[in-house]
Amino acid sequence: MKIVVLDGYTLNPGDMSWSGIEQLGELVVYDRTPVDKILERIDNAEIILTNKVVLTKEILQKASSVKYIGVIATGYNVVDTAAAKELGIIVTNVPAYSTNSVAQLVFAFILELCHHVGEHNRAVRDGAWTNSVDFTFWNYPLIELAGKTLGIVGFGGIGQATARIAEAFGMNVIVYNRTKRPELETDKIKFKELEQVLSQSDFISLHCPLTDQTKGLINKDSITKMKDGVFLINTSRGPVLVEQDVADALNSGKLAGVGLDVVSMEPIPENNPLLKAKNCIITPHFAWAPIEARTRLMDTLIKNIRAFVDNKPVNVVNK
Repeated sequence: MKIVVLDGYTLNPGDMSWSGIEQLGELVVYDRTPVDKILERIDNAEIILTNKVVLTKEILQKASSVKYIGVIATGYNVVDTAAAKELGIIVTNVPAYSTNSVAQLVFAFILELCHHVGEHNRAVRDGAWTNSVDFTFWNYPLIELAGKTLGIVGFGGIGQATARIAEAFGMNVIVYNRTKRPELETDKIKFKELEQVLSQSDFISLHCPLTDQTKGLINKDSITKMKDGVFLINTSRGPVLVEQDVADALNSGKLAGVGLDVVSMEPIPENNPLLKAKNCIITPHFAWAPIEARTRLMDTLIKNIRAFVDNKPVNVVNK
């Protein structure tokens, strides 16, 4: 059984092993695959593994040997799942592997926006403390989280993990989710309507999937409903924001700060307005990438393939 990994570098840049998959078939791993090489590389393969290489209906129709596609991620929009189903190709994903890692990055953003640790470290190393007439200084307002309100939009596993961390900091949490989950409410976690979350939160963290309803959810109008000086965090999907509107709100001071791990086009183009916006922290879509999370991803990937080989597929997304 031939197994082809089309873009394995981001999962395994050299600090992990493919041996668990090698035991299941003849494995060929490509770090990256350009569009014009896809058909050539999947020729005679029964199993394809892809992270971000897009598998369209046209490609799948020409890949007669393919029986299984394993997406090396939770999101699976890179595969035309409807076409795969028509062709009898099983498609699986890897859910929930990065929950704790993403929630951790949310608070890395929040803590940096509250204390500007990196900027103050640079100031110290540039001599500002050495030359200070006082024993202390700060170049930005410092903010304590206890008693502040965190609004969470989308309350799946990552949203819930983020809420637990917020509780540990003494924050109040208000949540908007398509489906209210009263069993998840506590003294510190309450479900609200979206407009209430927007208007009542000191910090807003986005954890919603990208759908027709959530695309452009954060725009000029929704930002107007927020408190002046609110902080916004996005670790979900880039197109949930209208990026020019967010940049304008940062530059006007309506938004006090933003932390982003995702943008609308990745890698980020140099003309993205957020690159020059005030107090905007951008990381390169790496919330999912700690070694612990990638190990869980690899382990589940292996289990998914093994279950397919045993004719008992799991984590199927195109039933």
